[in-house]
Amino acid sequence: MKNKLNFVLVVILLYFFVLPVQSQNLEELMFELPDIIFQEIEPTKEYGTTYKLKIKQPLDHFDLSKGHFYQKVFLTHRGFEQPIVMNTCGYDRSKDYIHELTKLLGANQLNIEHRYFGESIPDSLDYKYLNLTQITADLHYINQLFKKIYSGKWISTGISKGGSTTIFYRYFYPNDVDVSIPYVAPLTMGFEDKRIYTFLDTIGSKDCHNKIESLQINLFENREQVLPLLKFYSIGKELDFSYLTPEQAFEYAVLEYPFSFWQSGYSCDSIPDEEASINEIVEYFVNADILSLYSDESIDKYGSHYYQAATEMGYYGYDIDDFKEYIVSLPNDKNPHATFPPKNLDVKFDDTLLKKVNKWLINEGNKFIYIYGSIDTWSACAVKLSKNVDSKAFYLEGKNHYKARIKNMNEEERQEFISTLENWLSLDIEE
Repeated sequence: MKNKLNFVLVVILLYFFVLPVQSQNLEELMFELPDIIFQEIEPTKEYGTTYKLKIKQPLDHFDLSKGHFYQKVFLTHRGFEQPIVMNTCGYDRSKDYIHELTKLLGANQLNIEHRYFGESIPDSLDYKYLNLTQITADLHYINQLFKKIYSGKWISTGISKGGSTTIFYRYFYPNDVDVSIPYVAPLTMGFEDKRIYTFLDTIGSKDCHNKIESLQINLFENREQVLPLLKFYSIGKELDFSYLTPEQAFEYAVLEYPFSFWQSGYSCDSIPDEEASINEIVEYFVNADILSLYSDESIDKYGSHYYQAATEMGYYGYDIDDFKEYIVSLPNDKNPHATFPPKNLDVKFDDTLLKKVNKWLINEGNKFIYIYGSIDTWSACAVKLSKNVDSKAFYLEGKNHYKARIKNMNEEERQEFISTLENWLSLDIEE
């Protein structure tokens, strides 16, 4: 009789303290969480119930007196016991979308806008609080909040700068998630990562290299004819140039062309040959839409990104060894750098964190799956796997920055990817 009463008591306790967590309404559970404002929105492709959240974050996680801001997050809900994917965006997130990992796993999803982008901006833009210590603390706080609701496996992922953020997040908070899957994520070796130059010198055929360089020289040598045509293009696109002069923007754009060419996977066959007219060359260059990267609109939009690159994340420059005679608007005594942080800021690069993270990944960076494209320029800065850790890397043949995705893996790669995830997450993945 006593054992029967004990059994009944256990059942009652389970009902009141465990089962309600699974059966309660999601909104009731979110009401119990601190610092969250939420509203249900139209779901993306009917995948699951979707909410737009504003999460109150400290400006300084280590000194709450500095104030706060609200970080925009999209939550897509499928089930309390399902896995949950944290998509760590590197920039703004204007609208929600369902990540391919989320669909593959039938998972819940947190789509997290980056601090100092989009709507996740403090009233006062004090850039000393835009650093990876604070950024990853934002992610950790969100993780800890929603672990009160979701009991499944946690996966963090991100694309490009968002993928790099995923790496840094795991470094600072190694126990927050079970697996990290950065896509096309660079991890630089310094302010100007010169591995980029080696990559650009060795990727593709000699003929393609010659065509790329020939186009650059053609643009430089005919700048007096090219610049007026680009001016008309700028007027049509309503682009302004005051941060850089139009001439500086032109030189930057021509130097940027090889990087963008391989990052975007342009075709060598589409490059105009030496017999092409100036109008044909400019039309091709305009369609590549590189000049707009150096407009006021673009520099303002990505000012926070440039600040991060110029202070602790590193970036790349432009090798001008073969073009010095053509550089007249930019300094030609050193490689121009591709960062444009907000003006009037005291910007100084510190590679301390990069060195620590690179060392940590070699010795402790377990349960990472890196996805890169073989022709993507950013693959020059890929994380190199170490025998000391249990992680995997996929280099998708012929894929660029925007095509290096699970859906574009060959069958062998896809099966290896899925079996690795199943093993690490103790899940059966149904395709």
